[in-house]
Amino acid sequence: MLALPSTRLLLLFGESLPSSRLPNVSRKVWGQTSVRFVSQVNPDNGPLTLSSLGFKSGFEKTNKIKADKIERLDVPSEAPKSKVRGVGSNGIKTVKTFTVKKSLEIESAPFSAKSFSELGLPPLLLERLDTAGFTVPTDVQSAAVPTILKGHDVVIQSYTGSGKTLAYLLPILSEVGPLKKKSANGESEFEKKKEIDAVIVAPSRELGMQIVREVEKLLGPTDKKVVQQLVGGANRSRQEEALKKNKPAIVVGTPGRIAEISAAGKLHTHSCRFLVLDEVDELLSFNFREDMHRILEHVGRRSGADPRGSIAARRTIMVSATVPFSVIRAARSWGSDPLLVQAKKVMPLEAVSPSGPVNILKPTSGSDSSMRTQAALQSLPPALKHYHCVAKLQHKVDTLRRCVHALDAKCVIAFMNHTKQLKDAVFKLEARGMVAAELHGDLGKLARSTTLKKFKNGEVRVLVTNELSARGLDVAECDLVVNLDLPTDSIHYAHRAGRTGRLGRKGTVVTICEEPEVFVVKKLQKQLGIPIPACEFTEGKLNVIEED
Repeated sequence: MLALPSTRLLLLFGESLPSSRLPNVSRKVWGQTSVRFVSQVNPDNGPLTLSSLGFKSGFEKTNKIKADKIERLDVPSEAPKSKVRGVGSNGIKTVKTFTVKKSLEIESAPFSAKSFSELGLPPLLLERLDTAGFTVPTDVQSAAVPTILKGHDVVIQSYTGSGKTLAYLLPILSEVGPLKKKSANGESEFEKKKEIDAVIVAPSRELGMQIVREVEKLLGPTDKKVVQQLVGGANRSRQEEALKKNKPAIVVGTPGRIAEISAAGKLHTHSCRFLVLDEVDELLSFNFREDMHRILEHVGRRSGADPRGSIAARRTIMVSATVPFSVIRAARSWGSDPLLVQAKKVMPLEAVSPSGPVNILKPTSGSDSSMRTQAALQSLPPALKHYHCVAKLQHKVDTLRRCVHALDAKCVIAFMNHTKQLKDAVFKLEARGMVAAELHGDLGKLARSTTLKKFKNGEVRVLVTNELSARGLDVAECDLVVNLDLPTDSIHYAHRAGRTGRLGRKGTVVTICEEPEVFVVKKLQKQLGIPIPACEFTEGKLNVIEED
């Protein structure tokens, strides 16, 4: 008789379970306490949605529902050992795990949002978004923001220029700083707390400063001190003084400078709640291994805490336009059950099994070529046109000039592989009356920032740069990218191309190569699965050359 209430109660959660499957769990407990089921999604069952992440209040028993409104998905739900506990008559806790099959209600198109107010952001942050001109979230923002707000570690992957920076900044600002959600009593605890809550790591100074500007734009002029830059190339003493004086809640910097100040005992991040690794595939490179090792060991790691428990204490967010196999392995090693977030899709990383643990002290091995190609293709903005033009080495810069005039491009980024060649290209362009400037790592901080400002303001028409600016340089008005030198592989081509066509705008990518290099372009075309037809510039127009 005592088993009957337990069986009837389990019917509310899905299929009934015989009481014999719960021999050690007190029947008395089932009548007094609620049982929380945490869904573990099998990768074979497809991507997660907002509903399966817990955005609905509960599970309802479904009978006959119209197919055009509701989709059904059977998801095996497993209650972990730490979640279901019973107390026996002798007072000793007993644990029993079991699996229940149940039907979930899933709304169609769960990731489409027409406004930021649908994403659960605080009112003050919504006001700042509206003031800054952000009205409709992109697809990746609609998917990432609610997922991070629910406390998940994530890997955000979407094409360059799709709004990935805001996708992680919005949930952080919802919980950190003056725009955060207020507590239950209506008061904000920001003024009381003076600790670093978020650390954002970027591989380059340009990307780091761009992130800082995005945060400052949302915070407004009165709260700019909430964020602090710690990028290389700047005066370290002043950065340390600003940390001590301003007590920022958010720190944005490059791996070397963050690790350097942390090792000096001037940066305390043990209680940090967010760790963001932007362009994580670059941060995995050999050059950053020791600095990244220190950051991963200290950010969000309380002294004396269990290592795995301290990982769970922080939320780890990894971001990149490309997510090769090495990033999947790193995410499994550094995060706590992370999810892969793409535009209109959230899926478990279990879909790709890591081959082994990641050791930051050793260089990562090359990932599978097919996966790298797929990652490069996914990172390409959708509204791009690609061409290639054959020219002799000494005529490449003049071909660039004719290309700019033929397309009437107003904001052009030209890529070269070697820093020493940049000055010569700029000299040739200016000799023909075209305003140009160079940008590379050897320039001082002031010279770099001045050049970027002039380029964004339209004072400079052509920015000649090396691979440095292929990542993180965000100029929405850029309408043409020219490769004066060939990129080393399809991923570098995708990152260069991603400087134009941002946020759905149209853009053009032209690769200027010598005759013996045409086979490389054909290879890129085949790997990326995109047409890169040959063209020439005659009579002030771009003419496509028909292949035989």
